[in-house]
Amino acid sequence: VIVHLLLFSSLLSFTNPTPSPTQDEQSQIISRFQEYLRINTSQPSPNYKKSTQFILSLAESLSLETQVIEFVQGKPLVILKWPGSDLFLPSILLNSHTDVVPSERSKWDYHPFGAHIDENGNIFARGSQDMKCVGMQYMEAVRRLKASGFQPKRSLYLSFVPDEEIGGHDGLEKLAQSDVFKNMNVDIVLDEGLASPNENYRLFYGERMPWWLVIKATGAPGHGAKLYDNSAIENLFKSIESIRRFRASQFDLVKAGLKGEGEVISVNMAFLKVGTPSPTGFVMNLQPSEAEAGFDIRIPPTVNAEFLEKRIAEEWAPASRNMSFEVEQVKHFSLRKNGIL
Repeated sequence: VIVHLLLFSSLLSFTNPTPSPTQDEQSQIISRFQEYLRINTSQPSPNYKKSTQFILSLAESLSLETQVIEFVQGKPLVILKWPGSDLFLPSILLNSHTDVVPSERSKWDYHPFGAHIDENGNIFARGSQDMKCVGMQYMEAVRRLKASGFQPKRSLYLSFVPDEEIGGHDGLEKLAQSDVFKNMNVDIVLDEGLASPNENYRLFYGERMPWWLVIKATGAPGHGAKLYDNSAIENLFKSIESIRRFRASQFDLVKAGLKGEGEVISVNMAFLKVGTPSPTGFVMNLQPSEAEAGFDIRIPPTVNAEFLEKRIAEEWAPASRNMSFEVEQVKHFSLRKNGIL
């Protein structure tokens, strides 16, 4: 909360510091955060209805203007507004997303949607960092500013968008392309950030671009007892090994202290789809004609993306080995090029 108050000091022309919250107010802040965390908004079936109701209830308690938009049915986007005193000034948008990634209950010490607090004050919950903590920091900062009697000159918008964890195509992307966004007259956007593990706040001035790469290999099907050249699985494994070596070369730079984690290209395999299904599992004596693998790639802003595109086309998924590939999320990059985001 303190962090966003400091940011507001410069963005909203606010100079008088707000008093520190009392112990009772601190407890209420944590309680509201826990309530948000306990709403299961994990993909692929997030409870958007409940999270929307929660956000709207907070907005009502703060006398904020509210708007709920569904560019795609079942994926509500909540926009809150604190009108400024000078409506001609460009506005500020604070964005966060309501959905979270899935969790494996058996791998958690505490329930991923229980919001358990341990003896050190740590809160365990899916979304506690990515990124319900930031959304609640926005709300609590607004609460304290309003309690102090502050009135912003610029209008302040808070957006809570759906489906960020699966690409954001039906939420933020459609908002950015809409007349709603144009009419907001946004001058600056503060987006995703993470909770700090200590009392130091880290500022991020660059963001790695996410590329979701899907590589597909094809080959002639064959009996499991035969040896074939250029089978789908053989070709895919060659690609996986090439990607593994590249990943290791990047990771070695981090391990050696030569580069930070955000300065290298990270590649992690997300799925492997291969085999011919049968009623009892898979057909074990058949070499399949297709095999796929998916990779989550993050590219630093300092890296030329064309270098990676060439590597994918020539080394990781060459057509000469009956390979093809798709890179998702490219539409987001074109949005930036066109000046929409």
